[in-house]
This record gives sequence, C-alpha cells and structure tokens, in this order.
Amino acid sequence: MYTNDNRIVMTLDAGGTNLVFSAIRGGREIVTPITLPSCACHLDQCLGQLLTGFTHVSEQLPEAPVAISFAFPGPADYPAGIIGDLPNFPSFRGGVALGPYLEEKFGIPVFINNDGDLFAYGEALTGALPEINRRLEEAGSIKRYKNLLGVTLGTGFGAGVVLNGNLLEGDNAAGGDIWCFRNKKYQSYIVEESVSIRAVQHIYGLLSGDASPFTPKDIYDIAEGTRPGNQEAARSAFAELGEMAGDALAQAITLIDGLIVIGGGLTGAAKYFMPSLLKEMNSETGMMNGSRFSRLQSKAFNLDDAAEFEQFAKGAAVRIAVPGSDRTVNYDPFKRIGVIISKQGASRSVALGAYVYALNHL
Repeated sequence: MYTNDNRIVMTLDAGGTNLVFSAIRGGREIVTPITLPSCACHLDQCLGQLLTGFTHVSEQLPEAPVAISFAFPGPADYPAGIIGDLPNFPSFRGGVALGPYLEEKFGIPVFINNDGDLFAYGEALTGALPEINRRLEEAGSIKRYKNLLGVTLGTGFGAGVVLNGNLLEGDNAAGGDIWCFRNKKYQSYIVEESVSIRAVQHIYGLLSGDASPFTPKDIYDIAEGTRPGNQEAARSAFAELGEMAGDALAQAITLIDGLIVIGGGLTGAAKYFMPSLLKEMNSETGMMNGSRFSRLQSKAFNLDDAAEFEQFAKGAAVRIAVPGSDRTVNYDPFKRIGVIISKQGASRSVALGAYVYALNHL
C-alpha cells in the first residue's frame, strides 16, 4: 500500500530514554535515523529535542514532508494530540498538547497514536494480514481474513485492533487495550503482570531461587542451555507467559474474530511460549450440566508451523447445492483463526502503521 506514493511522512519512535526520528516515502525509510536523548524529566528540553530531531530530518529530505506521524506512550487523547500522565515522561503530567505544538512549529498535520494500535495497523496493511491471505490463495484456499488483533510482548502487553482495514481507536482513545484484563492466575492483578519482561524475570527468580538481575535474553539463553542456570525454571517462565497471554487473547479474539500477530522483544522466545499460548486458547470450558466444549468457537492454529498452516489452509471446504437449482456454491464450515509472529518486526510495523495512517487521513 502506497508503495508508489511520493509523499513523505516524518516519523518518531518515542521512548523514555531515546527519541528516534526518521522519514518514510513509498513504504521505505529514506533518511538515516537520528537518535536524541528524550530528556523526559524536563518538558522544555524534551520539546526542544523533538524540534531538533524533526528539523534535522526535514533538512535531509528531497522535498517538504506532508505530515508528522508517530507513536507515543499513553494515556493520551490521541485524536486531539494531547499526552497525559506518563510514568516514563514525568514532565508531561497534567497534559501536554504535543500534536498542536508540533503543528504550529512545522505547519503540517501531526498524527499521534498508541504504539500497539500502529503495530496492528502496520501488520494489517503491510504485514501479517496480506501475507496470510497471499499464502491462503497460493494454497488454493477459499478462506480470506479481514480482521486482526496485533499484540506486542515486551516491557508491557500492548495491543491494537484493525477491523476490515479500519483501526479501532475507541471513543476514549483506548480501543484494543487488553493489558488491563484480569490475570488468570493472580486475579487481583492485571494480566500485564504475567505478560511482560518483568513477569519472565519474576517467575524465573521465583522458580530458580536466583535473585540475580537477569535480562530476558539471559533467561532465554538459560532455557537454550547456552548459559549456566536453571533450565527448567527458564522454560517454565516463558511457558507461564504464554499461558497467561493465551487466556487474554482467547477473551479478546472472541469479540474480534480474526488473525492474531505477535511482535515485540520477547518474540525471540516464541518456541517456549507459543505451545502454552495455543494450548490455553484451545482449552475447554463448560456448563453446569456437565457438558464440555472449546472455549473458542474457532480453533486457533500456529501459522508459523508448516503442518498447522497446511491444516489451517485446507479447512473443510465443500461444494453444496443451491436449493431449487443446478448451481453449487463453496461452503467451509470449519471456523478457524491463526496466530503468527511478526516478520516485519514491531518497530517497522509501527513506523509503517504511522505512515499509512497519516496518508489515509490527509
């Protein structure tokens, strides 16, 4: 989408430590990204860094950009461009009209969204959704998908929803937020406490009895057996993350009924969390009369597994007769959804989501 569009959009990857500025044209980054400290504790300095970064990017461009579009942490009133109280941007407390500020300084439209939303949007338009539909077509399947739940596993449990090509923003700019779902195991806490970097670190420390400050990569290496440590505890830490994420995803996808794409820093450990995630999604529930059945109406498949994708693509398609005529039509009664790891990576999907979002709104 927009691969032949010559319009330029300046982008930003905003974090509490660093700000990374860039620009996209035709779905491709066209400048060398510029990284500046966020100065998140001092509002004037932070705003100054934003001006400096976008100015330096604009000076590298062959022509004037048509918009600025980027992700910024919430809570926020994204449509209004107002950022609220952020733990990693303490100087923004009380609300900062960041979008209108940048519009005044650069004289072009500014679009700000949540990173989970832009990740899902990028994957729906340029990543997982078109990829899976292409693979289904190549496999001769009649099935196609239009809806997607995108989730990121990292510092937190981010998410966004795209329905038939449209980003679900919500009336309070909080559409698709699943991080605050109830935790299956610790019901007085949010699910993010079990689906995040800190969750993997906590569970590994709990199971291994080792309170050392391991990174998720350290714990992954322990799980792989390439670093000394409690291998069983490491694998169990990722497996528990998968189970808790699977519970939340099963609840969310019941409303969305589409594909699920997962991105973020923890996806490198997918081999250790995907089995428990799919097992939880495909687990049973029941009724008081003793009947048992799948908690989802649709079976969830791991689309990164060749055998599972083959079954997913095959489905149960048949030709059935149209009553009162000699015509037949395709019918596939097998309800199914798929889970896949992002191939673009979260950062690129967020950037492309921001780019397409801006062009769609100009």
